[in-house]
Amino acid sequence: MFISHVIDIEGKAIGENGFKQALIGPKQGWEGYVMRLITRRNKTSSPLHTHPWPHINYFISGEGILVMDKKEYPVESGPVAYVPENMEHQFRSLTEEDFTFICIVSEQGDK
Repeated sequence: MFISHVIDIEGKAIGENGFKQALIGPKQGWEGYVMRLITRRNKTSSPLHTHPWPHINYFISGEGILVMDKKEYPVESGPVAYVPENMEHQFRSLTEEDFTFICIVSEQGDK
């Protein structure tokens, strides 16, 4: 069993103006997967990239673009998305406001 609050969970920087918190994963008893909170700030983006694991996303706040398979999908609070393994993708913040989303990946994807 595990219960906490997001403000009490340590995070780490990912790239320019990106931040990642591993909310629930193997350390909390969920073997094989990690639920992360990703925050992008100040109109920045992740690199366009691929990897051999899928993403499951739930967009919480801010405004952004999810690029998948060379198509752009506007996202803000509420949408969900599944990014299959080996699909080129990118997460882009469109404003100065924090762009936050839940991202569930395999344990391998959080290393």
